[in-house]
Amino acid sequence: MEINGLIYKLSKELKWLISAFIIVLSIGFYTGLLFVGETSSANPNGIEEQYLGNEADEDAVVMKFKKSEQEMLTLVHDHILSMSIIFFLVGCILSITKLNKKLKLFLMIEPFISVVLTFGGLYLLWKDMLWMKYIVMFSGMLMTLTFTASVVVILTQLVRSYPKN
Repeated sequence: MEINGLIYKLSKELKWLISAFIIVLSIGFYTGLLFVGETSSANPNGIEEQYLGNEADEDAVVMKFKKSEQEMLTLVHDHILSMSIIFFLVGCILSITKLNKKLKLFLMIEPFISVVLTFGGLYLLWKDMLWMKYIVMFSGMLMTLTFTASVVVILTQLVRSYPKN
């Protein structure tokens, strides 16, 4: 069964449903990024401080303590489960868009790799593998870029009519 480009043939009701879902999902996703920016300064040292604390810094404006193992396991568990569902649903919708198959496959699979690297990396950082903060930063940025690209492709194709070529 050929599904490449099927998005153009969906009923208006389904297009509205998918559009509403993608827009609300994006609001939640980007709100989460705002939270990351507020709590970790969105840089490798801020990420390290968020999970390992800053108790040694006497000049710290906000005192942060090392997360407990229970907090870390909860964070990793919750994020890996919820984000895998998010990226599965976005991937299912992306699968029916008209797009180069290799690019589409990359946009569908890469977020799962980034989820494991980002949240597994946070746990390893917490276990004192300090270099993981760079992996976490890179994989988080890549996950955000692939999510954004997927959303743009989906929303663009939902509002356009079927291409002639």
